[in-house]
Amino acid sequence: MSTILNIIWLIFSGFWLWLGYMFAALLMFVLIITIPWGIASARVGMYALWPFGRRVVQRSDAGAWSFLGNVVWVLLAGIWLAIGHIVSGFLLCVTIIGIPLGIANFKMVPVSLAPLGKEIVPA
Repeated sequence: MSTILNIIWLIFSGFWLWLGYMFAALLMFVLIITIPWGIASARVGMYALWPFGRRVVQRSDAGAWSFLGNVVWVLLAGIWLAIGHIVSGFLLCVTIIGIPLGIANFKMVPVSLAPLGKEIVPA
């Protein structure tokens, strides 16, 4: 079932969200001091490309630096990616088949706002 949901997700939402995350990662890589944010953006972008069957968990070693990094992330790119998830979620919820995909988009908003200190693991 997760493969079918991932294929539908990829077509209607995943590819476009992945492009947004990769653009943010590229921007972070260009601004050399923000390379850790670029790595986090690429990691979450790969999760946004194929999310079903995986989940996001809080890392036990995440501390104050992750919090401060997430504040910077929200200002640089996080708010725009979160808006993309919200808009995509609402558009997917218009159809009955798209409701699970829309809910998945809404669940990804917190990780799009705070990717540092998170880890993506198999479900």
